Formats: sequence, C-alpha cells, structure tokens
Amino acid sequence: MIKIYLTGMVIAALVLGLVATSNSDSAAQSSNFDKGQVGEIETIVRDYLLANPEILREVLSALEEKEEAERAAQIATAIEQYSDEILSAPASMVLGNPEGDVTLVEFFDYNCGYCKRAMPDLTALLETDENLRVVLKEFPILSEGSVDSAKASIAAANQGQYLKFHAELLNNRGTNDRSAALRAASNLGLDLDRFEKDMEAAETAKLIDETKELATNIGIQGTPAYIIGTTLVPGAIGVEGLREVISQARATN
Repeated sequence: MIKIYLTGMVIAALVLGLVATSNSDSAAQSSNFDKGQVGEIETIVRDYLLANPEILREVLSALEEKEEAERAAQIATAIEQYSDEILSAPASMVLGNPEGDVTLVEFFDYNCGYCKRAMPDLTALLETDENLRVVLKEFPILSEGSVDSAKASIAAANQGQYLKFHAELLNNRGTNDRSAALRAASNLGLDLDRFEKDMEAAETAKLIDETKELATNIGIQGTPAYIIGTTLVPGAIGVEGLREVISQARATN
C-alpha cells in the first residue's frame, strides 16, 4: 500500500509538471499555482487514479523495466571496465580451450545447491564446444565452510588437481567445509601437509578476497553467476540457456 501511495504521489507530481508545461506562460511559471489550484489538480489526479487503478500497475511495471535497463547498463560498463580481472585466472582454473573464441566465467560457492546442480551443464558445454574457454572464480559467500572449501580448491590447484578436487566437492551432497575438503584431498592422494599449509597461505586468502571485490564491483550478488562475453547471467539457467548466450556472444565477436 505504501508503494502504491508513493506511486500515486509521483503521478500527481508528473501531472503537475505536465499542466505547468502546457500552461501558456511556460514551464518556468510552474511555481505560480496557488493552493486552491494545487488542491484542484490533486483532486483530479486522485479521482482519476481511483477510477483507473490499473494505471498504477502499468507505472510500476514501467519503473521496474527502467530500473532493470539501468542496472544492465551499469553491469555492462563494469564488465568492460574490469575485463582483464574477469578473464584472468591461474592456469589450473582455466578449463576448455585456452584460446577459445568465447570465455564463460563462473562465480560459484561450493555450498550452493544450484551450483552443484549446474555442474553437469558446464561439463556438457566443455564436451561439445571445442572453442569455449571457461574460467572458474571462487566466490564463497554462504558460510565459513564455503571459504575453507575455496581455500582448499586453490591448495589442490597448487598440486595440479584442481578439476578433480572441484568435482569432488560439487558432487558432495553434504555440507562442504574444512573436514570435507581434507577428506577429498586424502581421496585424491594429495600431500596433506602441503595442502593445509597452502590453505592458510596469505596468497590464497588474497585470491579469494580479490574475487569477492571483483564480484562486488560488477554487481554480482549470488551464485552461480556467469559472465559470457559482456553479458551477466545470474542463476542456473540450464545448458541450453547457456548455449544460447554463448551463441549470442559469438555473433558479436
């Protein structure tokens, strides 16, 4: 109700502006309405809105579309501004064709259920698209366990086992945390002493912090989130949805 009331006030203000603009004495005289005239205009606006309440829905819809368009433009600008940071990654975190004509960047959290369900989509894309380059960005936002898991995956990458470790955690139906990460590392035969040392390294934390800052600068608020070309795709949209965005990106290359 508050939103509708505020919208009505906005419409009233617009009507006042329109009336003032149409006044033969020009828009500059819009402040010349006396209290009686303003009251009459407000009554007209109120009566019109009461008789045609559906206009409020139209105005709200138009406002939402405008805000979405503005946000999309801001995101596109940010993607261009931070393109180097978006496309770069340690070698072990780049999948597919390193020289691919389209890069798909995924921001993910190891405890994100949608990220877990979306992993087969990425696998299917890599198996069927020889010109796709994929960059995986550790973006742990759900829990401290997510942070530990992200640190662990970077530690696994230092031993050349990033992809296998990544799959171990995303295939885990339970919660991913330090204990789960250590089990996965043991299953893969990693050097556990080195693994734990790398997890706690300052450089590991720095990589994660940089990704979080990058996501904030772009406007990413959840996981999974994909950047394909200059398009931000929030949420899991399925393999066909991703293929469509990839095709659009190729068409603009």
